[in-house]
Amino acid sequence: MEHPLYLYNTLTRKKEQFIPIHAPHVGLYVCGPTVYGDPHLGHARPAITFDVLFRYLQHLGYKVRYVRNITDVGHLESDGDEGEDKIAKKARLEELEPMEVAHYYTVRYHDAMRALGVLPPSIEPQASGHIIEQIELVKKILEEGFAYESMGSVYFDVEKYNKVYGYGILSGRNIEDMLSNTRTLEGQDEKRNPLDFALWKSASPEHIMRWPSPWGMGFPGWHCECTAMGHKYLGDEFDIHGGGLDLVFPHHECEIAQARAADGGKPMVRYWMHNNMITIEGRKMGKSLGNFITLEEFFTGNHPKLQEAYSPMTIRFFILSAHYRGTVDFSNEALQAASKGLSRMMEASSQIRGLKPATKSTFDVKKLQDSLSAAMNDDLNTPEVIAILFDMVRLVNRMKAGEETLTEKDLKQFSTLFQTYTFDILGLKPTSEGEDEDRREKSFSGAVDLLLTIRQHSKEQKDWATSDLIRDKMAELGFVVKDTKEGAEWHLNN
Repeated sequence: MEHPLYLYNTLTRKKEQFIPIHAPHVGLYVCGPTVYGDPHLGHARPAITFDVLFRYLQHLGYKVRYVRNITDVGHLESDGDEGEDKIAKKARLEELEPMEVAHYYTVRYHDAMRALGVLPPSIEPQASGHIIEQIELVKKILEEGFAYESMGSVYFDVEKYNKVYGYGILSGRNIEDMLSNTRTLEGQDEKRNPLDFALWKSASPEHIMRWPSPWGMGFPGWHCECTAMGHKYLGDEFDIHGGGLDLVFPHHECEIAQARAADGGKPMVRYWMHNNMITIEGRKMGKSLGNFITLEEFFTGNHPKLQEAYSPMTIRFFILSAHYRGTVDFSNEALQAASKGLSRMMEASSQIRGLKPATKSTFDVKKLQDSLSAAMNDDLNTPEVIAILFDMVRLVNRMKAGEETLTEKDLKQFSTLFQTYTFDILGLKPTSEGEDEDRREKSFSGAVDLLLTIRQHSKEQKDWATSDLIRDKMAELGFVVKDTKEGAEWHLNN
Protein backbone atom coordinates (compact mmCIF):
# COMPACT_ATOMS: atom_id res chain seq x y z
CA MET A 1 0.00 0.00 0.00
CA GLU A 2 1.63 3.26 -1.16
CA HIS A 3 -0.26 5.40 1.37
CA PRO A 4 -0.92 3.59 4.66
CA LEU A 5 -4.21 4.47 6.31
CA TYR A 6 -3.97 6.90 9.24
CA LEU A 7 -6.88 7.49 11.61
CA TYR A 8 -7.20 10.03 14.41
CA ASN A 9 -7.32 8.17 17.72
CA THR A 10 -9.22 10.09 20.41
CA LEU A 11 -7.42 8.00 23.04
CA THR A 12 -3.92 9.19 22.04
CA ARG A 13 -5.07 12.53 20.55
CA LYS A 14 -3.10 11.99 17.35
CA LYS A 15 -3.29 10.33 13.95
CA GLU A 16 -1.98 6.78 14.01
CA GLN A 17 -1.33 4.25 11.27
CA PHE A 18 -4.18 1.76 11.22
CA ILE A 19 -2.83 -1.74 11.89
CA PRO A 20 -5.59 -4.31 12.54
CA ILE A 21 -5.16 -6.77 15.40
CA HIS A 22 -6.02 -9.75 13.19
CA ALA A 23 -5.53 -8.60 9.59
CA PRO A 24 -7.22 -8.93 7.15
CA HIS A 25 -10.12 -9.02 9.63
CA VAL A 26 -11.29 -5.75 11.17
CA GLY A 27 -13.69 -5.36 14.09
CA LEU A 28 -15.69 -2.11 14.05
CA TYR A 29 -18.27 -1.12 16.68
CA VAL A 30 -20.35 2.07 16.41
CA CYS A 31 -22.93 3.36 18.88
CA GLY A 32 -26.32 3.42 17.18
CA PRO A 33 -29.48 5.37 18.05
CA THR A 34 -31.68 5.37 21.13
CA VAL A 35 -34.97 4.66 19.36
CA TYR A 36 -37.57 6.91 20.98
CA GLY A 37 -38.06 9.51 18.23
CA ASP A 38 -37.62 10.15 14.52
CA PRO A 39 -34.01 10.21 13.26
CA HIS A 40 -32.63 13.71 12.67
CA LEU A 41 -29.59 15.27 11.03
CA GLY A 42 -27.50 14.55 14.13
CA HIS A 43 -28.13 10.82 13.61
CA ALA A 44 -27.17 11.04 9.95
CA ARG A 45 -23.64 12.25 10.62
CA PRO A 46 -22.22 9.26 12.55
CA ALA A 47 -24.12 6.85 10.32
CA ILE A 48 -22.61 8.40 7.16
CA THR A 49 -19.14 8.90 8.69
CA PHE A 50 -18.76 5.27 9.72
CA ASP A 51 -20.50 4.03 6.58
CA VAL A 52 -17.67 5.66 4.60
CA LEU A 53 -15.10 4.05 6.93
CA PHE A 54 -16.84 0.67 6.46
CA ARG A 55 -16.85 1.11 2.68
CA TYR A 56 -13.23 2.26 2.54
CA LEU A 57 -11.87 -0.54 4.72
CA GLN A 58 -13.61 -3.00 2.41
CA HIS A 59 -12.18 -1.14 -0.62
CA LEU A 60 -8.71 -1.66 0.88
CA GLY A 61 -9.38 -5.39 1.02
CA TYR A 62 -10.19 -5.83 4.71
CA LYS A 63 -12.92 -8.21 5.87
CA VAL A 64 -14.94 -6.01 8.19
CA ARG A 65 -17.38 -7.09 10.87
CA TYR A 66 -19.35 -3.92 11.52
CA VAL A 67 -21.52 -3.91 14.66
CA ARG A 68 -23.91 -1.01 15.25
CA ASN A 69 -26.29 -1.35 18.18
CA ILE A 70 -29.86 -0.26 18.83
CA THR A 71 -30.45 1.16 22.33
CA ASP A 72 -33.96 0.19 23.39
CA VAL A 73 -33.56 0.13 27.18
CA GLY A 74 -31.48 1.71 29.93
CA HIS A 75 -30.84 5.16 28.42
CA LEU A 76 -32.34 7.54 30.98
CA GLU A 77 -33.49 11.10 30.33
CA SER A 78 -30.48 12.68 31.99
CA ASP A 79 -27.96 10.46 30.13
CA GLY A 80 -26.97 9.43 33.64
CA ASP A 81 -28.53 7.36 36.42
CA GLU A 82 -31.56 9.47 37.27
CA GLY A 83 -34.88 10.14 35.56
CA GLU A 84 -37.09 7.96 33.42
CA ASP A 85 -36.03 5.61 30.62
CA LYS A 86 -36.37 7.59 27.37
CA ILE A 87 -38.29 4.81 25.61
CA ALA A 88 -40.50 4.02 28.63
CA LYS A 89 -41.39 7.73 28.91
CA LYS A 90 -42.37 7.89 25.22
CA ALA A 91 -44.42 4.69 25.65
CA ARG A 92 -46.24 6.15 28.66
CA LEU A 93 -47.03 9.38 26.82
CA GLU A 94 -48.34 7.53 23.76
CA GLU A 95 -50.01 4.70 25.74
CA LEU A 96 -48.01 2.02 23.94
CA GLU A 97 -45.82 -0.91 24.92
CA PRO A 98 -42.16 0.22 25.11
CA MET A 99 -41.20 -2.32 22.44
CA GLU A 100 -43.88 -0.88 20.13
CA VAL A 101 -42.12 2.48 20.44
CA ALA A 102 -38.67 0.94 19.95
CA HIS A 103 -39.75 -1.10 16.92
CA TYR A 104 -41.59 1.79 15.27
CA TYR A 105 -38.62 4.17 15.52
CA THR A 106 -36.12 1.46 14.59
CA VAL A 107 -38.03 0.94 11.33
CA ARG A 108 -38.08 4.72 10.78
CA TYR A 109 -34.32 4.86 11.40
CA HIS A 110 -33.68 2.04 8.91
CA ASP A 111 -35.83 3.74 6.27
CA ALA A 112 -33.91 7.00 6.67
CA MET A 113 -30.52 5.25 6.58
CA ARG A 114 -31.50 3.38 3.41
CA ALA A 115 -32.49 6.66 1.76
CA LEU A 116 -29.12 8.17 2.77
CA GLY A 117 -27.27 5.28 1.11
CA VAL A 118 -25.98 3.94 4.45
CA LEU A 119 -25.13 0.25 4.17
CA PRO A 120 -26.59 -2.03 6.86
CA PRO A 121 -24.03 -3.16 9.45
CA SER A 122 -22.90 -6.78 9.65
CA ILE A 123 -24.71 -7.17 13.00
CA GLU A 124 -27.27 -4.87 14.64
CA PRO A 125 -27.79 -6.09 18.22
CA GLN A 126 -30.44 -4.64 20.54
CA ALA A 127 -29.75 -3.88 24.18
CA SER A 128 -32.94 -5.63 25.33
CA GLY A 129 -31.84 -8.81 23.54
CA HIS A 130 -28.57 -8.98 25.48
CA ILE A 131 -29.67 -8.68 29.12
CA ILE A 132 -27.91 -11.96 30.04
CA GLU A 133 -24.60 -10.71 28.63
CA GLN A 134 -24.93 -7.45 30.53
CA ILE A 135 -25.69 -9.27 33.80
CA GLU A 136 -22.60 -11.45 33.25
CA LEU A 137 -20.49 -8.31 32.69
CA VAL A 138 -21.76 -6.79 35.96
CA LYS A 139 -21.01 -10.03 37.82
CA LYS A 140 -17.42 -10.02 36.52
CA ILE A 141 -16.88 -6.41 37.59
CA LEU A 142 -18.25 -7.23 41.05
CA GLU A 143 -15.96 -10.27 41.30
CA GLU A 144 -12.96 -8.08 40.42
CA GLY A 145 -13.93 -5.71 43.25
CA PHE A 146 -14.69 -2.62 41.14
CA ALA A 147 -18.43 -2.45 41.86
CA TYR A 148 -20.79 -2.66 44.81
CA GLU A 149 -24.44 -3.46 45.42
CA SER A 150 -26.69 -0.85 46.99
CA MET A 151 -30.46 -1.10 47.55
CA GLY A 152 -30.90 -3.56 44.67
CA SER A 153 -28.76 -1.57 42.26
CA VAL A 154 -25.12 -2.13 41.32
CA TYR A 155 -22.73 0.81 40.92
CA PHE A 156 -19.25 1.05 39.44
CA ASP A 157 -16.66 2.21 42.00
CA VAL A 158 -14.92 4.97 40.05
CA GLU A 159 -12.52 6.01 42.82
CA LYS A 160 -11.27 2.47 43.39
CA TYR A 161 -10.87 1.88 39.65
CA ASN A 162 -9.02 5.19 39.26
CA LYS A 163 -6.36 4.10 41.76
CA VAL A 164 -5.58 1.00 39.68
CA TYR A 165 -6.11 1.99 36.04
CA GLY A 166 -6.81 5.72 35.91
CA TYR A 167 -10.28 7.03 35.07
CA GLY A 168 -10.63 9.73 32.39
CA ILE A 169 -7.99 8.55 29.88
CA LEU A 170 -10.30 9.05 26.87
CA SER A 171 -11.83 12.41 27.79
CA GLY A 172 -8.74 13.78 29.55
CA ARG A 173 -10.78 14.55 32.66
CA ASN A 174 -9.18 14.49 36.09
CA ILE A 175 -11.11 12.69 38.82
CA GLU A 176 -10.08 15.18 41.52
CA ASP A 177 -11.35 18.09 39.38
CA MET A 178 -14.58 16.24 38.68
CA LEU A 179 -15.12 15.50 42.36
CA SER A 180 -14.57 19.14 43.34
CA ASN A 181 -17.11 20.24 40.70
CA THR A 182 -19.72 17.58 41.46
CA ARG A 183 -22.30 18.03 44.15
CA THR A 184 -24.21 15.11 45.64
CA LEU A 185 -27.73 15.23 44.28
CA GLU A 186 -30.82 14.38 46.28
CA GLY A 187 -31.76 10.72 45.74
CA GLN A 188 -28.17 9.69 44.99
CA ASP A 189 -27.37 8.66 48.57
CA GLU A 190 -27.27 4.99 47.52
CA LYS A 191 -24.00 5.79 45.73
CA ARG A 192 -20.74 5.93 47.65
CA ASN A 193 -19.45 8.61 45.31
CA PRO A 194 -21.34 11.00 42.99
CA LEU A 195 -19.07 9.94 40.08
CA ASP A 196 -20.06 6.26 40.42
CA PHE A 197 -22.34 5.12 37.62
CA ALA A 198 -25.03 2.45 37.47
CA LEU A 199 -24.25 -0.98 36.06
CA TRP A 200 -27.66 -2.30 37.07
CA LYS A 201 -30.66 -0.30 38.32
CA SER A 202 -33.31 -1.62 40.66
CA ALA A 203 -36.80 -1.27 39.18
CA SER A 204 -40.02 -0.72 41.07
CA PRO A 205 -43.01 -3.02 40.27
CA GLU A 206 -44.65 -0.38 38.06
CA HIS A 207 -41.51 -0.12 35.91
CA ILE A 208 -42.45 -1.93 32.68
CA MET A 209 -38.95 -2.61 31.36
CA ARG A 210 -37.37 -4.85 34.01
CA TRP A 211 -35.70 -8.24 34.19
CA PRO A 212 -34.72 -10.69 36.96
CA SER A 213 -31.09 -10.56 38.11
CA PRO A 214 -28.98 -11.74 41.08
CA TRP A 215 -29.68 -8.32 42.65
CA GLY A 216 -33.45 -8.32 42.11
CA MET A 217 -35.74 -7.02 39.36
CA GLY A 218 -34.16 -4.24 37.36
CA PHE A 219 -32.60 -3.12 34.11
CA PRO A 220 -29.03 -2.54 32.86
CA GLY A 221 -27.24 0.79 32.95
CA TRP A 222 -26.86 2.55 29.60
CA HIS A 223 -23.08 2.05 29.40
CA CYS A 224 -23.20 -1.72 29.89
CA GLU A 225 -24.79 -2.62 26.58
CA CYS A 226 -21.96 -1.56 24.26
CA THR A 227 -19.24 -3.17 26.38
CA ALA A 228 -21.19 -6.45 26.59
CA MET A 229 -22.19 -6.56 22.91
CA GLY A 230 -18.77 -5.39 21.70
CA HIS A 231 -17.17 -8.28 23.60
CA LYS A 232 -19.77 -10.79 22.38
CA TYR A 233 -19.42 -10.04 18.67
CA LEU A 234 -15.89 -8.65 18.33
CA GLY A 235 -13.91 -10.28 21.15
CA ASP A 236 -12.16 -8.99 24.26
CA GLU A 237 -10.08 -6.57 22.17
CA PHE A 238 -11.08 -5.17 18.81
CA ASP A 239 -9.90 -2.56 16.33
CA ILE A 240 -12.21 0.46 16.15
CA HIS A 241 -14.98 1.91 18.31
CA GLY A 242 -16.83 4.90 16.87
CA GLY A 243 -19.57 7.33 17.75
CA GLY A 244 -20.42 10.99 18.15
CA LEU A 245 -18.13 13.33 20.06
CA ASP A 246 -20.84 13.81 22.67
CA LEU A 247 -20.39 10.15 23.69
CA VAL A 248 -16.72 10.52 24.73
CA PHE A 249 -17.88 11.35 28.25
CA PRO A 250 -19.49 9.71 30.06
CA HIS A 251 -20.55 6.86 27.75
CA HIS A 252 -17.27 5.79 26.15
CA GLU A 253 -15.20 6.63 29.23
CA CYS A 254 -17.46 4.32 31.22
CA GLU A 255 -17.20 1.62 28.54
CA ILE A 256 -13.41 1.64 28.86
CA ALA A 257 -13.63 1.45 32.66
CA GLN A 258 -16.10 -1.45 32.56
CA ALA A 259 -14.03 -3.43 30.05
CA ARG A 260 -10.73 -2.95 31.86
CA ALA A 261 -12.27 -3.67 35.25
CA ALA A 262 -13.77 -6.91 33.97
CA ASP A 263 -10.78 -8.10 31.93
CA GLY A 264 -7.78 -7.42 34.14
CA GLY A 265 -6.85 -4.12 32.52
CA LYS A 266 -7.13 -5.12 28.83
CA PRO A 267 -7.85 -1.98 26.76
CA MET A 268 -10.79 -3.48 24.73
CA VAL A 269 -10.40 -1.02 21.81
CA ARG A 270 -7.29 0.03 19.89
CA TYR A 271 -8.65 3.06 17.98
CA TRP A 272 -11.39 5.34 19.27
CA MET A 273 -12.96 7.51 16.54
CA HIS A 274 -15.47 10.32 17.04
CA ASN A 275 -17.35 12.48 14.58
CA ASN A 276 -18.06 16.07 15.57
CA MET A 277 -21.50 17.59 15.97
CA ILE A 278 -24.05 19.08 13.62
CA THR A 279 -24.91 22.54 14.93
CA ILE A 280 -27.87 24.79 14.27
CA GLU A 281 -27.32 28.47 14.97
CA GLY A 282 -24.13 27.50 16.82
CA ARG A 283 -25.75 24.97 19.20
CA LYS A 284 -25.57 21.18 19.01
CA MET A 285 -28.59 19.77 17.20
CA GLY A 286 -30.32 17.14 19.31
CA LYS A 287 -33.64 15.77 20.54
CA SER A 288 -32.82 16.63 24.15
CA LEU A 289 -32.31 20.30 23.17
CA GLY A 290 -35.48 20.45 21.09
CA ASN A 291 -33.72 22.20 18.19
CA PHE A 292 -33.49 19.31 15.78
CA ILE A 293 -34.82 18.88 12.25
CA THR A 294 -35.84 15.32 11.40
CA LEU A 295 -34.55 13.66 8.26
CA GLU A 296 -38.10 13.29 6.97
CA GLU A 297 -38.56 17.05 7.36
CA PHE A 298 -35.41 17.59 5.30
CA PHE A 299 -36.67 15.21 2.61
CA THR A 300 -40.10 16.91 2.44
CA GLY A 301 -39.09 20.51 3.26
CA ASN A 302 -41.78 20.55 5.96
CA HIS A 303 -40.02 22.64 8.63
CA PRO A 304 -40.04 26.43 9.20
CA LYS A 305 -36.22 26.62 9.03
CA LEU A 306 -36.12 24.91 5.62
CA GLN A 307 -36.50 26.96 2.43
CA GLU A 308 -37.08 23.83 0.33
CA ALA A 309 -36.92 20.03 0.40
CA TYR A 310 -33.48 18.44 0.18
CA SER A 311 -32.89 14.97 -1.24
CA PRO A 312 -31.18 12.31 0.90
CA MET A 313 -28.12 12.44 -1.38
CA THR A 314 -27.89 16.22 -0.90
CA ILE A 315 -27.81 15.60 2.88
CA ARG A 316 -25.10 12.96 2.43
CA PHE A 317 -23.03 15.24 0.18
CA PHE A 318 -23.46 18.13 2.66
CA ILE A 319 -22.14 15.99 5.54
CA LEU A 320 -19.19 14.63 3.53
CA SER A 321 -18.21 18.12 2.38
CA ALA A 322 -16.77 18.72 5.86
CA HIS A 323 -14.17 16.60 7.64
CA TYR A 324 -15.84 14.25 10.09
CA ARG A 325 -13.90 15.76 13.03
CA GLY A 326 -15.02 19.32 12.22
CA THR A 327 -18.35 20.88 13.17
CA VAL A 328 -21.00 21.35 10.49
CA ASP A 329 -23.41 24.23 10.92
CA PHE A 330 -26.78 23.82 9.24
CA SER A 331 -27.85 26.49 6.76
CA ASN A 332 -30.10 26.50 3.70
CA GLU A 333 -27.29 28.15 1.73
CA ALA A 334 -24.89 25.29 2.50
CA LEU A 335 -27.50 22.68 1.55
CA GLN A 336 -28.34 24.49 -1.68
CA ALA A 337 -24.63 24.60 -2.54
CA ALA A 338 -24.41 20.87 -1.77
CA SER A 339 -27.35 20.21 -4.07
CA LYS A 340 -25.67 22.08 -6.94
CA GLY A 341 -22.33 20.37 -6.30
CA LEU A 342 -23.95 16.95 -6.28
CA SER A 343 -25.74 17.71 -9.57
CA ARG A 344 -22.42 18.69 -11.18
CA MET A 345 -20.82 15.42 -10.09
CA MET A 346 -23.73 13.29 -11.29
CA GLU A 347 -23.78 15.12 -14.63
CA ALA A 348 -20.04 14.57 -15.08
CA SER A 349 -20.48 10.87 -14.24
CA SER A 350 -22.99 10.45 -17.07
CA GLN A 351 -20.85 12.52 -19.48
CA ILE A 352 -17.73 10.38 -18.92
CA ARG A 353 -19.45 7.52 -20.74
CA GLY A 354 -19.74 9.64 -23.87
CA LEU A 355 -16.08 10.70 -24.02
CA LYS A 356 -13.99 9.43 -26.94
CA PRO A 357 -10.44 8.11 -26.47
CA ALA A 358 -7.51 9.77 -28.23
CA THR A 359 -4.03 8.69 -29.31
CA LYS A 360 -2.31 10.44 -26.40
CA SER A 361 -2.99 11.55 -22.83
CA THR A 362 -2.48 15.18 -21.89
CA PHE A 363 -2.61 14.64 -18.11
CA ASP A 364 -1.57 11.93 -15.65
CA VAL A 365 -4.45 9.83 -14.31
CA LYS A 366 -2.08 8.07 -11.88
CA LYS A 367 -1.48 11.39 -10.09
CA LEU A 368 -5.23 11.78 -9.57
CA GLN A 369 -5.41 8.25 -8.20
CA ASP A 370 -2.52 8.93 -5.81
CA SER A 371 -4.15 12.18 -4.64
CA LEU A 372 -7.49 10.49 -3.94
CA SER A 373 -5.82 7.62 -2.10
CA ALA A 374 -3.66 10.04 -0.05
CA ALA A 375 -6.74 12.07 0.94
CA MET A 376 -8.75 9.06 2.11
CA ASN A 377 -5.74 7.61 3.93
CA ASP A 378 -5.28 10.90 5.77
CA ASP A 379 -8.00 10.25 8.35
CA LEU A 380 -10.83 9.96 5.79
CA ASN A 381 -10.40 13.48 4.36
CA THR A 382 -13.65 13.45 2.38
CA PRO A 383 -13.68 17.23 1.63
CA GLU A 384 -10.29 16.84 -0.05
CA VAL A 385 -11.61 13.82 -1.99
CA ILE A 386 -14.59 15.89 -3.15
CA ALA A 387 -12.24 18.74 -4.20
CA ILE A 388 -10.20 16.29 -6.32
CA LEU A 389 -13.38 14.86 -7.84
CA PHE A 390 -14.39 18.40 -8.83
CA ASP A 391 -10.98 18.75 -10.50
CA MET A 392 -11.95 15.64 -12.45
CA VAL A 393 -15.33 17.22 -13.30
CA ARG A 394 -13.46 20.19 -14.81
CA LEU A 395 -11.25 17.78 -16.76
CA VAL A 396 -14.39 16.08 -18.13
CA ASN A 397 -15.59 19.47 -19.40
CA ARG A 398 -12.18 20.18 -20.93
CA MET A 399 -12.17 16.77 -22.64
CA LYS A 400 -15.64 17.46 -24.02
CA ALA A 401 -14.30 20.74 -25.44
CA GLY A 402 -11.28 18.97 -26.96
CA GLU A 403 -8.83 20.81 -24.68
CA GLU A 404 -7.65 17.63 -22.91
CA THR A 405 -7.37 14.03 -24.14
CA LEU A 406 -6.84 10.52 -22.78
CA THR A 407 -5.90 7.25 -24.43
CA GLU A 408 -8.42 4.41 -24.28
CA LYS A 409 -6.56 2.77 -21.38
CA ASP A 410 -6.26 6.03 -19.41
CA LEU A 411 -9.87 7.00 -20.11
CA LYS A 412 -11.05 3.67 -18.73
CA GLN A 413 -8.88 4.17 -15.63
CA PHE A 414 -10.17 7.76 -15.25
CA SER A 415 -13.80 6.57 -15.47
CA THR A 416 -13.26 3.71 -12.99
CA LEU A 417 -11.51 6.06 -10.57
CA PHE A 418 -14.31 8.64 -10.67
CA GLN A 419 -17.07 6.04 -10.28
CA THR A 420 -15.24 4.14 -7.49
CA TYR A 421 -14.67 7.18 -5.28
CA THR A 422 -18.02 8.84 -6.01
CA PHE A 423 -20.30 5.84 -5.71
CA ASP A 424 -18.47 3.00 -3.93
CA ILE A 425 -16.46 4.93 -1.32
CA LEU A 426 -18.38 8.18 -0.73
CA GLY A 427 -21.62 6.26 -1.26
CA LEU A 428 -23.25 8.93 -3.41
CA LYS A 429 -25.78 7.94 -6.05
CA PRO A 430 -27.86 9.75 -8.66
CA THR A 431 -31.21 10.98 -7.42
CA SER A 432 -33.67 8.74 -9.23
CA GLU A 433 -36.02 10.27 -11.75
CA GLY A 434 -38.91 9.06 -9.61
CA GLU A 435 -37.60 11.00 -6.59
CA ASP A 436 -37.09 14.11 -8.72
CA GLU A 437 -40.58 13.79 -10.17
CA ASP A 438 -42.07 13.32 -6.70
CA ARG A 439 -40.30 16.45 -5.41
CA ARG A 440 -41.44 18.47 -8.44
CA GLU A 441 -45.01 17.27 -7.98
CA LYS A 442 -45.01 18.19 -4.27
CA SER A 443 -43.56 21.62 -5.01
CA PHE A 444 -46.10 22.19 -7.80
CA SER A 445 -49.05 21.19 -5.62
CA GLY A 446 -47.73 23.27 -2.74
CA ALA A 447 -47.46 26.38 -4.94
CA VAL A 448 -51.05 25.97 -6.20
CA ASP A 449 -52.36 25.43 -2.65
CA LEU A 450 -50.52 28.58 -1.54
CA LEU A 451 -52.18 30.60 -4.31
CA LEU A 452 -55.60 29.31 -3.30
CA THR A 453 -54.88 30.13 0.37
CA ILE A 454 -54.04 33.73 -0.66
CA ARG A 455 -57.23 33.85 -2.76
CA GLN A 456 -59.30 32.61 0.19
CA HIS A 457 -57.71 35.21 2.46
CA SER A 458 -58.51 37.93 -0.12
CA LYS A 459 -62.15 36.82 -0.22
CA GLU A 460 -62.38 36.94 3.56
CA GLN A 461 -60.96 40.49 3.46
CA LYS A 462 -63.47 41.34 0.69
CA ASP A 463 -60.53 42.06 -1.60
CA TRP A 464 -62.47 40.88 -4.66
CA ALA A 465 -59.98 42.34 -7.14
CA THR A 466 -57.11 40.13 -5.91
CA SER A 467 -59.39 37.11 -5.54
CA ASP A 468 -60.68 37.46 -9.12
CA LEU A 469 -57.19 38.13 -10.49
CA ILE A 470 -55.87 34.87 -9.01
CA ARG A 471 -58.87 32.91 -10.34
CA ASP A 472 -58.58 34.42 -13.84
CA LYS A 473 -54.82 33.97 -14.11
CA MET A 474 -55.11 30.35 -12.95
CA ALA A 475 -57.84 29.77 -15.56
CA GLU A 476 -55.52 31.15 -18.27
CA LEU A 477 -52.92 28.58 -17.21
CA GLY A 478 -55.46 25.75 -17.47
CA PHE A 479 -56.52 25.40 -13.83
CA VAL A 480 -60.16 24.74 -12.97
CA VAL A 481 -60.97 26.03 -9.47
CA LYS A 482 -64.17 24.99 -7.71
CA ASP A 483 -65.28 26.50 -4.36
CA THR A 484 -66.83 23.98 -1.94
CA LYS A 485 -67.88 24.00 1.73
CA GLU A 486 -64.57 22.32 2.61
CA GLY A 487 -62.55 24.91 0.65
CA ALA A 488 -61.33 25.38 -2.90
CA GLU A 489 -60.61 22.34 -5.08
CA TRP A 490 -58.59 22.40 -8.28
CA HIS A 491 -57.54 20.32 -11.25
CA LEU A 492 -55.74 20.87 -14.52
CA ASN A 493 -57.68 20.83 -17.77
CA ASN A 494 -56.47 18.08 -20.11
